This record gives sequence, C-alpha cells and structure tokens, in this order.
Amino acid sequence: MEKAYKLLFNTEESDDLYVYCCGVSKTEAHHSFGPALKPHFMIHYIMSGKGSFSIGGKNYPLEENYGFLIVPDELAYYVADEEDPWTYTWIGFGGKKAESIVSQLGLSLQQPIFKSDKSETIYNLIKDMMDHNTFSVEDDLRRTGLLAMFLSVLASGLSVTPKSDSGTDNDYVTKAQAFVRSNYCNPIKVTDIADYVCINRSYLYTLFQNRLGISPQQYLSSYRIAKATELLQLTSLSIESIAISCGYSDPLVFSKAFRQEKKLSPSQYRKSLPKSDTSAESKEHLKQVEQFIKERYMSSTDPN
Repeated sequence: MEKAYKLLFNTEESDDLYVYCCGVSKTEAHHSFGPALKPHFMIHYIMSGKGSFSIGGKNYPLEENYGFLIVPDELAYYVADEEDPWTYTWIGFGGKKAESIVSQLGLSLQQPIFKSDKSETIYNLIKDMMDHNTFSVEDDLRRTGLLAMFLSVLASGLSVTPKSDSGTDNDYVTKAQAFVRSNYCNPIKVTDIADYVCINRSYLYTLFQNRLGISPQQYLSSYRIAKATELLQLTSLSIESIAISCGYSDPLVFSKAFRQEKKLSPSQYRKSLPKSDTSAESKEHLKQVEQFIKERYMSSTDPN
C-alpha cells in the first residue's frame, strides 16, 4: 500500500521536453512496483526511509537523499524497506531532448543511481507542478519550466560516476570552439571558455593540445585575427573599430596580436591588399556591413 498524491498530464510527444506525470508517495512496508516497463523516463528521489531498486540485472539498496532513474522500455522493480519504508517524490518526462539531457546528467541504464542534497528544492519544484495541474497554456508552460529547473538542480548537485570515454573529451573541445565562434567579439578569456564547458583551465589546455595541437588562447587569438582580416578586406572601418569588433578593448594589443599572426600591422596589411574597382552594388553592400558592425558592436562599448 502507498499513500500517493500524483498527477498525470496530457502531453505532446513532439515537444522538446514535457512532464508526463509527477507525485509524492509515502509507502508502507514492502510496497513495490513491477517488474514492469515505463514508456518514458522517470526519476524518483527519496525524501526519507529506505528501499531497493532493480534494473538492468542489478539491485541497488537506497536511502534518504538518493534517487534512481527508470529508463524507457526497461524492466524495473522497486520495493520499500520492511522496517523503514521510504517516502519519495517522482517525475516522469519525455520529449525529443529528454535522452540527451539525461545523458548529460551522467545518468543511464548502466548508471541509474545518484545522490543529491537538494531535497527541499526538489520537493518544492514537484509540489509546484502539482499545484499547477490544469491543461491551460499557463500551467503547461509553468510545468515545462519547472521540469527544466528540476533537471538543473540535479545537474548542480548530482553525484554520479562521471563518463570517461574519449568522445566526452571531444565534446568539450567542440563546445569550446562553438563558444569562441559565438563570443569572439566580446572580451572573453580562456577562463570564460573553461567555465562554460564546466572544466578547469589546465584540463581544457590539455584537451586542445591533444585535439588541435594548440592552446585555447592560441585558438581564440587566431579566430579573432581571422575575423579581423575579413573586416580589413571587406570594410573601411577604422583599426580601432575592428579591434573592438573582434573582442580587443585596446587597439595596441590588437595590433600586436595581428602582427604576430600576419607579420604585418593591420594598417600595413590593408595597404597591401590589391586595389580593385568596386561596383555601386558592392559598395552599397559594404556600407550595410559597416553599419551593422557599428550598431552591433560599437554600441556595447558605450559606458552609459
């Protein structure tokens, strides 16, 4: 037997992420579920008491502050302790991004157990979902947002066995490169890149050396200079404007970095470019590019 407060929601499986069900349960001794399948992901979190969970041929004795993942279409079984039956909260969810998010948390069929000290926050998020239980657009959006917050809380305080495959290392480098491409125009540093991908600076350095043969700082600098080169070729912006547009607050620092990369100063490089007649259409296009850069980047340097 169990005393459960649970809700089931109408869902659209085409959504990126959605709440299928949620609830809180105070069980009696030996209360059990399964062995049975679930069509979606489910995460149970133990508020108090003890029990055991079985999936993938393995059994896990669990207690307060531990949680477990039920993977879709995998036989699962869990049972409350005889002397100290557990009270737990749970949430079922799915969507196109659900599997990827679960993987990023470090949870899987092979690693379905986690520990978190965020019990009060987890309970309050589930309770909030249950308090907003209508099928209105307002409540539906709120539940989806609360699900994202729930997963974020798990990510911030989760204790699981980390992955060690080389693919994960490559993912760090790929994400770091994408961060540089999106933010080279801002005054970012290598520490910002490392913080974004959630690893320390020295480990990021090692990964870049192994994957690309250069340091993160060299990659960032080379990318900025490549973009500066394009602006020198395609626009008539001043050296100072190009420096700011490529993440350099000091034009002298930019000029020094450019000379190290290209063996010429920015002004010398521009003078070395071949002269060519430009059509009226091309001139208008270049004018639009220059205006866009001024509006996009120069305004961000205004101290007011």
